[in-house]
Amino acid sequence: MPEGDTIPGSFWGEPEAGIVGTRIYLRSDTPVHSMLHESCHIVCMDPGVRASHNGNAGSDDLEEASVCYLQVLLAGHLGGVERTRLTANMDAWGYSFRLGSASRWFDEDADDARQWLFEHKIIDGDGVITWRLRML
Repeated sequence: MPEGDTIPGSFWGEPEAGIVGTRIYLRSDTPVHSMLHESCHIVCMDPGVRASHNGNAGSDDLEEASVCYLQVLLAGHLGGVERTRLTANMDAWGYSFRLGSASRWFDEDADDARQWLFEHKIIDGDGVITWRLRML
């Protein structure tokens, strides 16, 4: 989106990314973690929700945790972002995890999110991204 334009579908308000259907909206001042998070919502959404989504993913706690896990995995595929920077940005923004940080949660407390992603074929048994959308 051009500077100063309203970001459609932004749940948290600007400059946070927004999603409408399967389209992600952002501006140059949108944080990377926000763009990744909303992208991962699209990947993890139930197909029926994905088709008519507008601003609120409506996910339960486990799906939300899975979105967070996937965004950390995806950070490793973006040059200059990497996991350490992304998890620090998540902490600075205010993501909240039982162990006190996104990095510790990812390493020590995310088995349920990892299992959810595996069951929905978004990652494989080795935790590698399959590059597929949730289909069930």
